[in-house]
Amino acid sequence: MRAVLISTYELGRQPFGLASAAAWLENADVEVDCLDLAVQELDPEIVRGADVVGVYLPMHTATRIALAALPRIRELNATARLFAWGLYAPMCETELRVHDVEFIAGGESEERLTDFVVGSGSRAVAPQTYVDLGRLDFQVPSRQGLAPLADYAQICMPDGSQRVVGATEASRGCKHLCRHCPVVPVYGGIFRVVPVDVVLADVAQQIAAGAEHITFGDPDFFNGPRHAERVVEALHAAHPQVGYDVTIKIEHLLQHRDLLPLLRETGCTLITSAVEAIDATTLRILDKGHSRDDFVTAVDLCREARLDMQPTFLPFSPWTTLDNYARLLETLVDLDLVGHVAPIQLAIRLLIPTGSRLLELPEVAELIGAYDAASLGYTWAHEDPGVDALQREVEAIVHTDAQAGRGRGETFARVWAATERVRAGSSRLPDLPALPDRATIPYLTEPWYC
Repeated sequence: MRAVLISTYELGRQPFGLASAAAWLENADVEVDCLDLAVQELDPEIVRGADVVGVYLPMHTATRIALAALPRIRELNATARLFAWGLYAPMCETELRVHDVEFIAGGESEERLTDFVVGSGSRAVAPQTYVDLGRLDFQVPSRQGLAPLADYAQICMPDGSQRVVGATEASRGCKHLCRHCPVVPVYGGIFRVVPVDVVLADVAQQIAAGAEHITFGDPDFFNGPRHAERVVEALHAAHPQVGYDVTIKIEHLLQHRDLLPLLRETGCTLITSAVEAIDATTLRILDKGHSRDDFVTAVDLCREARLDMQPTFLPFSPWTTLDNYARLLETLVDLDLVGHVAPIQLAIRLLIPTGSRLLELPEVAELIGAYDAASLGYTWAHEDPGVDALQREVEAIVHTDAQAGRGRGETFARVWAATERVRAGSSRLPDLPALPDRATIPYLTEPWYC
């Protein structure tokens, strides 16, 4: 039995999902080839030789690219059985069935997909979709079939140097139920920890392959704070020269502030936190569990611990106003965070996919339009056309400036000016102080996106 596993995009990281699935299949005596279309071409000969082909769908962008690639995969191999796994697989069941995908799995899916692949030589069965949240006997991911780490995103340090980045997961799922989060429709408040020895073995093989820094891809590293503590202590004891970055909720940064010095002592160089908004209405609707004041406190706590925070945002939603967008920009200036924020974070527009908890809210049901299969989300338009116009202008500024190689400060100033212009007639924004030409903290060369 020969399986081809295909990833299309995972934030510039070597895909953990492919490596984990490959380990399970190889241990079941399946011959596995891996392709990552983010850094490789779709190899016709590899696809033609497959008995089964799987596409990994951990996020929105990956799913759109995979759906575009599936017709070519089927053209190259008319008889291979197709499957899909990852967060977005169950949510996009309808779109996947159109492309002859017969097996779909979400959650803790490795055992299920292994059973499917191993049994795929038997007679065809009815299409199946599983969301399995049971506890797995985790296996050390198999990475030898993946593209080299040097082909992926690197971390840039404040002194201008770059480090090769590996990526792993110490946990999956999430205890929280933020309404806009794609983890929630699959995991529904459940999270699973990966044993420390498995995490350390995966890290060790990436360091042996050249990794100088590790990104933990956990939706929230402090879902299991004591597990996180054991992981970082073991990582630092085994590899004291290696830094790492994590993602942690604002709520957890406050709740577990006692662990922040430990992160710094064990080599943490960057904390990403999904702030999303600073206005009370949006934060309440998204069920984020924090306030603007909490965000400010979290920034202060990280600075006290000498940890760099990279906040991320969802600045354009049906509840955005021109004034609260302006206040967000002012807050970033006041907190000296302009150099901490990737410009794309100033332009992101709310996506409402199938299964989103936002769809449970009557006020959301009233404002959305039809489901758009091409964008994999429900359409919506802001009641104030000026908000949508500003979002389009900010997105264009960010795109143009990225192509031109402009720094974060210059892009921010252009976004500030556009906001001032669209808000003509409202109270003026204050004079903009001098801004940093570039990022002032360590940052990954692939901006956090979706």
